[in-house]
This record gives sequence, C-alpha cells and structure tokens, in this order.
Amino acid sequence: MLVAEGVSRVEPAADSQVGPAVTGMTKLGYDLLRAMETDADGNVVLSPLSIAYAFGMAEAGAAGDTRKQIDATFGFPGGGPHAPFNLLTRQVGAQDTPPPRTPPTTLEPGERHKPRPPILAIANGLFVQHDYPVKQDFLRTLAEQYGAGARTVDFGGSSGDAANVINDWVQKQTADRIEKLFDRLDPDTRLVLANAVYLKADWASSFERSATEDKPFHLAGGRNVTVPMMSQQASLGYAKGDGWQAVELPYADSDLAMWVLLPIGSSEPLDLLAPATMAEVGNALRPKRVDLTLPRWDFGKDDQIALGTVLPRLGMTLPFDRNRADFSGMTDTEKLYIAQAVHRANITVDEDGTEAAAVTGIAIEPDSADPGPEVTVRADRPFAFAVVHKPTGAPLFIGQVADPTQK
Repeated sequence: MLVAEGVSRVEPAADSQVGPAVTGMTKLGYDLLRAMETDADGNVVLSPLSIAYAFGMAEAGAAGDTRKQIDATFGFPGGGPHAPFNLLTRQVGAQDTPPPRTPPTTLEPGERHKPRPPILAIANGLFVQHDYPVKQDFLRTLAEQYGAGARTVDFGGSSGDAANVINDWVQKQTADRIEKLFDRLDPDTRLVLANAVYLKADWASSFERSATEDKPFHLAGGRNVTVPMMSQQASLGYAKGDGWQAVELPYADSDLAMWVLLPIGSSEPLDLLAPATMAEVGNALRPKRVDLTLPRWDFGKDDQIALGTVLPRLGMTLPFDRNRADFSGMTDTEKLYIAQAVHRANITVDEDGTEAAAVTGIAIEPDSADPGPEVTVRADRPFAFAVVHKPTGAPLFIGQVADPTQK
C-alpha cells in the first residue's frame, strides 16, 4: 500500500457541513437523471452518494478552475467535501469492512421473515501505477477523510493486473453484486479513484409472500404488463402534495427508509426527485394506515452510466479536457485529465427488503496519452483491397471482398 506515512482516518468534526453536502448530492442525482434523458419507459438506478464521493476524491487533487468547476457541479460546500463526507459516512452508520455475501432466506409457506439489522458499507479506493510519484498532500487527504490507501498496480501489464485487482476490489466491496468497474483501461492510465456502496436492509414490516399476486402494471405509453405485486396494510409515513403522493417504508433497526414517490395527474416520476420536492416530502410525512401495493423489481445488473458523457452536459467540462484539466494536486510530473468516469448500480426489492450496490470509477491519464481514434472505419459492406510495395506503389495483390463467408 502506498500511503501518506503514519496517516489514518481522522475523527470528523461534528460541525462539518453535512447539510450543504447532502443538498448538493440530492441536486446532483436529479440533474444527472435529467441530463441522461431517461426514457419514460426505461428503468434506471444510480447512487448520488457514490458518484459524489468519487469526485470528492478527485477534487482533492484538482486545482484552479478545474476544482472550481467540480465544486460548482456537485454543490460541494465552501470548505470542500472531504470533512463532510467523512462525517456523513459515520452518520449513516456505514461499516468500513467489506459486506458478507448472505444467502437468500428460505421460508416455509405462511412463515414471516424476521427482520435483521441492515448492512451498509461504503468503501473508497485509490489504485496507482507502480512507481508513479503521487503528492503526499493528496494521499493524506484520501487517507484521513476517505479511509483510502493507495494500491500500486501495473496498468500497462499484459496480464491485466490492474483490471483484475480493481475488479476483485469491486466484487469484494459489493458482495459480488457488481463484477467489474471499467470495460477497458488504457495502458497509459496513471490512477483510478473508486467508490463502492453496498446496502442490504430488511423492511421493518415485511410483506407476506402469500399476499403477492400477479397484477397489471400500467406503462407510460398506455400498455399494461403483468408483474408480481406485493401488498400490505400497515402504519407508514404518508404525504401528499401538488402532483404527488409518497409513502415511507422504513428498514429494520435503522434510520434508513425507502420513499415510494408516485406522480399524480400530469407529473412525471423524475419530477418528484427534484430537491425542492424531496425536501417537501421529508417535511410532510406523517403516520397513516396505508393500503400499499408495490411491485417487486430487480434491475441494473449490466447497466453502465458514462459520467464522462453526462457530466459535461451539466457544465463540468474542464476535468475531461486533456488540454485544460488541472490535477496538479496529484503530481508534478505531467498534466493529467479524467479519461473515463463510469458508474454502475443495481437494486433488488422484494417482500423481505432491499439489496443494492453501486460503484463509481474515475480513470486518470496524462494529456500525452493516445487520444484514441479520430475517425471510425467499419468494413461491414463490400470493399476492395490491395497489397502494395509502399516505396513504388506496385500492387502485389488486389481484389474485392463481397462476401467474407464464401471460400
């Protein structure tokens, strides 16, 4: 491990600006969903917390206008995100050890699931090219505030050492719910910053499986699909506002809960995730006897969000600009920029509770790295070819490929 010498995670100050950090995180999630132009019929899941933590670590190594742009896009507090995120990790009750992979519960017919305390794990990682000089102040911030020591890897190795190490870390931190972070890492990568969030939480009052029935679910386009619908009558937090109603499903033995936000009239589901509406919901929830019907769902297992495409739509362009990015807080040896930023998340909701995982990865390269192809050529239709002697242009062989399957 490459770490700032003698540095361990610090006890966060109680007056850290968690409130403003959470406000920025909430707005970020809403803005990202809007920038992704999510289809009304499309499922989507992401973790604003995971994305914010990963870019908080990147901000620790940014400078000048690059840092200012990250701060503005993510709504980071004036004093920076590091101390607030450190305190927030403690406040939400996250453990700093990898979560166990728990087997599914088997119940006899009519038997109710006994709720267990939730498992919430938040992990941060830094992976650095072997022998790459990283500034001590950057390492110190990541160690003190994020609990992240650096692991040295070989991004240029033919054995895929770096990808294997990172993917092993991802699998361990998400109890195998997510198998990989990046589809591909460039050999010129110098650092990877990563965050993982894992949650397994039982409902305080589980749904009876015997009450689950196949019922219609009405899609936005007017079609119906048949899905397993869970149901229960219970005392739950409930609120209703202009264009929405909300119900709060608490998780057992914790301050965690799921809000189910249902649009009314012409409202769209994503409208209800706007920061103002979320704040209104939180203030308006009151206990009521609720007759709730809710589908099971399980999605996001293979989805990837390309943050390097979405975040520039929100105005954060400098960190991804190889010519203008300033990450001089990480190293003095060369100019760096964010070459890749990806997010993966998935969620399973059933009668017992919720299991979800998310990872965010940021791959940082030097501006001298191969910029990738400027044009794309797909020989997926008939084409000609020629084998030539370059100095003279003499054609040794010429021909046409009309059907590559013909012998």
